[in-house]
Amino acid sequence: MTNEAIEFYFGAGEQPARILGRYANRHGLIAGATGTGKTVTLQVLTEQFSRQGVPVFLADVKGDLSGLSQPGKPSGGIDKRVTKLELTDYEQEGFPCVFWDLFGKNGHPIRTTVSELGPLLLSRLLQLNDTQEGVLNVAFTVADDEGLLLLELDDLRALLNFVAENHREISREYGRVTAASIGAIQRRLLVLENAGAESLFGEPALDLADFMRIDFSGRGIVNVLDARDLIHNPKLYSTFLLWLLSELFEELPEVGDLDKPKLVFFFDEAHLLFDDAPKPLLEKVEQVVRLIRSKGVGVYFCTQNPSDVPEDVLGQLGNRVQHALRAYTPKDRRTIKAVAENFVPNPNLDIERALTEVGVGEAIVSTLADKGVPTMADHVLVAPPRSRMGPITDAERKRVRAASPIGGRYDEAVDRESAEEMLAKRAEVRAAEAAKADAEEKPKKRSSNRQSVWEAALKSAARSVATQLGNKLVRGILGSLSRR
Repeated sequence: MTNEAIEFYFGAGEQPARILGRYANRHGLIAGATGTGKTVTLQVLTEQFSRQGVPVFLADVKGDLSGLSQPGKPSGGIDKRVTKLELTDYEQEGFPCVFWDLFGKNGHPIRTTVSELGPLLLSRLLQLNDTQEGVLNVAFTVADDEGLLLLELDDLRALLNFVAENHREISREYGRVTAASIGAIQRRLLVLENAGAESLFGEPALDLADFMRIDFSGRGIVNVLDARDLIHNPKLYSTFLLWLLSELFEELPEVGDLDKPKLVFFFDEAHLLFDDAPKPLLEKVEQVVRLIRSKGVGVYFCTQNPSDVPEDVLGQLGNRVQHALRAYTPKDRRTIKAVAENFVPNPNLDIERALTEVGVGEAIVSTLADKGVPTMADHVLVAPPRSRMGPITDAERKRVRAASPIGGRYDEAVDRESAEEMLAKRAEVRAAEAAKADAEEKPKKRSSNRQSVWEAALKSAARSVATQLGNKLVRGILGSLSRR
C-alpha cells in the first residue's frame, strides 16, 4: 500500500473531507460550541483510525464514547446522511475497545508511580508555589541519590518526613529546605488524597505498549478512559493526560513520518490542560507537542473555542474541524473573525458567516494536503458513526471488560518494598545501634549522627560507582523518570 492510499475519511463538502495518513501525526483541532457535534466528529475519526489499524486513546468525559464498542442503531437521519454522502460501504458495527478508569470502577485501573509522574507535574497537581516546588525538587533529588523508590503517596510522605528531620544536612548539600514548606506540601498531599487521587499511584504501572495494540482483524484498539468522575477534579484530569503525553514522548523511539500514525491521542476538554498552567509548564507542553509527531503520535485537541489552546500549541495543529461558534457578545464576534482568518480562503465560501450558520453535524474543515499544505476551507457534512451514539449499559460494559486482553495485568494492585519501608528499616537500624551503644556504657564519646568528611567521601564514591555500573536514572522533559 502506498502512502497516498491511506486516508481517514470523515465527511464531504465541495471535496471529500479526509486526513491523509502521512499527515495524521501533524495533530489537529476539533472545536465548536456545546451541542454542535464535536463528540460525533471525534467518534467518526476514531472509527476511521481504528479501521485502518491505528490505535486510539481518548477521554470519555460524558460516557457517550463507550458506544464505540457496540454497533449503531438504524435511523432515518442516518440513512439520509448515508445516501447524501454516497457511502456505499457503510455498515453499522462496533469497534475493539478497552475501558480504563483511574479509579478502577468502570475500567481497568491506570496507575503510575510518584517517581514517574515527576516533581513538575506533581507540583501542578498539588498547586504548589515556586518555593514549595523547589523543596519538592530537592526531595525528589534526595530520593534519586539515595535509591528510594517513590511508588505511592505514602512513600512521598515518608520521604518528606525524612527531609524535614534532616533538613539542616540536606540544605547544605542540595539547597535550603524549611519545615514550613514541607508542612505545606504535606497538607496539599492530604487534600489530594481526599480527592481520591491516591488510586492513581502504585503498581503495576501502565505499560504504554498496552495502548498501542492491534486486534486479530488488524483494527486498532480504542482505549477509552472513563472520565465521568475524573472530570470533577480538573487538576487531576489534566495532570494525568499531560503525564501520559510526556511518557509517550520519552519512551517511544524516533520514527519520522510514517504512512499512518502509531497512535492517535484525543484531548477532550482541552482547556483544562492549560488553565492556570505556569509558563514553564506551557513551554514544555508546546515542546512535547511539537516534537512528538516524530515519534509517530498524532495529538488532537477537542474544545469549545480555539482560543482555549495557547497560540504556540495552536500553531502545531495542521488538521482542523471547526463546528459552529456562537456570536452573542462583541468578544464572541472578535473570536469568530480571528478563527476565520486562520483558514485558507475559499472564493465560494464566506467563512466568517459560515462559522455561525453551520448546522449540527456540519463543520468548516481544513486538513493537510500534498506537501503538507492546508486545503481551502470547506463546509463539510460529517459522516454518521458506524458505532452506537450514546453510552452503553452496565451489562455491556462488563462484557467488554471481561473480554479485555490485558485485564489480568492491571486489575490487582502490587505492593513491593519502597521508600516508606526502606526509611522505616533505616530508622530501626539506627535505633538499634543507638541502644547498643548506650548499653555498652563505654567512656568514649558517642559518635555524631552526622557523617564525617571521610564517610561522605566513601559514600559519594560508592554512589558514583553504582551509577556507572547500573542504568542511570534521569528525568525527562516534563520531569518524569526514565532510564538511559
